Amino acid sequence: MKKTLFIFLCGITFFSCSRPTFRVFEKPLDFNEERQALSLAYLKERHGIEKDSPSIEPQIIVLHWTAVPSVEKTYDVFEPSMLPSARASISGASALNVSSQFVVDRDGTIFRLLPDTAFARHVIGLNYCAIGVENIGSKDMPLTKAQVKANEMLIRYLQAKYPIEYVIGHHEYKTFVGHPLWKETDPDYLTQKSDPGDEFMKKVRSRIKDLNLKGVPN
Repeated sequence: MKKTLFIFLCGITFFSCSRPTFRVFEKPLDFNEERQALSLAYLKERHGIEKDSPSIEPQIIVLHWTAVPSVEKTYDVFEPSMLPSARASISGASALNVSSQFVVDRDGTIFRLLPDTAFARHVIGLNYCAIGVENIGSKDMPLTKAQVKANEMLIRYLQAKYPIEYVIGHHEYKTFVGHPLWKETDPDYLTQKSDPGDEFMKKVRSRIKDLNLKGVPN
């Protein structure tokens, strides 16, 4: 397991040292040659985009829950470059494993798994422009107040760095079908999602309403 590195972020545009500390811990997945090649293939085959490097230009932040009970187990799920055989239902679309740029533990601790602008497979049709934020939790393990606050802080940090237009829950992604940002080459490749739920999104949106970010398209 890779050693966790501590980063102290303070004084960034929207933040001052007089406000509560915002910390991100680096816990990088191995973005090796295999993962890069699979990511480039996904960009081309699923999004119709050819690039020299597997990077994104963030416009959307997508919030998830993991349905996995810990950061370590989530890391272990995401670490392989290849999708495991247990995910046969989505393996036909690509052999690339699912992952996300960030994961938020139940106490609000934020870990960065991939660089902000590295490609990650976490939301159909929008991966090429979406930063994914996984939250440790599930329907049976409701997300916490600390996670609501951490998501707010992370969204503010990312919105200050990139031209973010939308913040959505994973369960809302299908509202983008037909939208100019939607890029999925197979119109039948859609899955049903319930994470992180309307209640969590309502709480997060109430805390970031001053940013005037969009939710689902009209």
